[in-house]
Amino acid sequence: MSQTTSIQPQRTRNWLAVVSVALSATVFCTTEFLPVGLLRYISQGLGVSEGTAGIMVTAPGLLAAIAAPFLTVAVGRFDRRRVLLGLGLLLVISNLTAMLAPNFTILVAARALFGFGIGGFWAISVGLGARLVPEKHVGRATSLIFAGVSLGMLIGGPAGALIGDLAGWRTAFGAALALSVAALLAQWVSLPSLHVEHRVSTRDLLGIFGTRPARIGLIAMTLALCGQFATYTYITPFLATVSGFGGKVISLLLLGYTFIGLLGNFIGGSSAQRNVRTTLIASILFIALPLAMLPALSTSRPSVLVALAAWGTAYGAMPVALQMWMAQATREVREGGMALFVANFQISIALGSFVGGRIVDGFGLFNAMYFGAGLAVVSILTLALTGEHPRRIDEPATT
Repeated sequence: MSQTTSIQPQRTRNWLAVVSVALSATVFCTTEFLPVGLLRYISQGLGVSEGTAGIMVTAPGLLAAIAAPFLTVAVGRFDRRRVLLGLGLLLVISNLTAMLAPNFTILVAARALFGFGIGGFWAISVGLGARLVPEKHVGRATSLIFAGVSLGMLIGGPAGALIGDLAGWRTAFGAALALSVAALLAQWVSLPSLHVEHRVSTRDLLGIFGTRPARIGLIAMTLALCGQFATYTYITPFLATVSGFGGKVISLLLLGYTFIGLLGNFIGGSSAQRNVRTTLIASILFIALPLAMLPALSTSRPSVLVALAAWGTAYGAMPVALQMWMAQATREVREGGMALFVANFQISIALGSFVGGRIVDGFGLFNAMYFGAGLAVVSILTLALTGEHPRRIDEPATT
C-alpha cells in the first residue's frame, strides 16, 4: 500500500513534466510564427519592406537548423533538465530583446538568438515522452508534446495579427515574453533530472540518410515546406492589399486557419497511421491547389475563405504525416535522425520565407503563390513517381 502511495505522486509529477514540455513547445512555436501576423506592422514601424521583414522568419530558421544537430552532439550526457531550462531562458531573453528592439537589426539579432533556442529545444524535447512516462503511455506523452508544437505553429500568425492590430507589434512580443516566463517556471517546477547514458554522435545524425525512404522523405519535405513558407509568411499582406480585408478581420481569418488546422492535425494523424504515403501526398496536394488558385480568386472574398480553409486543413495534416514518415524511415537511429529532421524542417522554413520575400519584392505576391504551388507539385511528384514508402512500425524489418 505504501509503495503504491509513493509511486502515484511520482507519476503525477512526470505527467506534469510532460505538460510543461508541451507548454514550452507551444510558446516556442508561437514565438517562431508570431512575425507572420506582425509583418506589415513591423514593416511600417521600422521602415523596411515586407520582403525584408520576412528575414524575421528566415534568421531563426537558419540558426535553428544549425543548433539542432550541433546541440544534440555538444551536450553529450549533460542533464537534459538543465539544457531545457537554459533553452527556456534563451527564449525569455530573445522575446525581451525583440520587444525593446530600437531598430530592425536588433530585432533580427533577437530572432537569431531565438532560433538557436528553438533548434535545441526541438531536437531534445521530441524524445522526452519516453523518458518521463511508462512505456505503455509513451505514445500519448509524445502526442501531447507534438500537439504543443502543432498548436504553436498554428496560432503564432493569428495571435500576432490580432495583437498587432489592437496594441502594436511590441505588445505581441511582450505577450510572448510573459508566456515564455510562465513556461520556464513550469519546467523549473516539474521537470526531474534527465541524465543520459549514451551521447549522440555525428554518425547517428547522418543515419537519417541510411534508407531510400528517408532520403525521399527529406526531399519531399524540403520542397513542400519551402512552398508553404514562401507563401504563408506573406499571407497577411495578401489578405490586406489584394483581397481588401481589414486588420481585425485578418486576425480572425488567421485564427480560423488555426482552428481548422488543428482539425487537420487530428485527421492527418489518424489517416497517417493507416497509410502515411497517401496522407502525405493528399495533404501536399491540398496545399498546392489553394496556392495556385488564390491569385485568380483574390477579389472574391467567399472564394478566398474556402481556399484558406482547404489550405489550413492540409497544412495541419502535413507536419504530422511528415513526422510519422521520418520516424518510420529512421527507426534504427531515431534520436540522431530526429535532430537532422528538425534541422531540415527549419532550413526549409528559412529558405522558403527568404525566397518568397525576394519574389514578393521583385515580382509581386501572386508570383510567390505560383512559386509555392509549383514546389508543392514537385514534392508530390517526388513521392508519387518513386513509389517509396517507409515500413509501418508493426512491420518486420527486411533482411
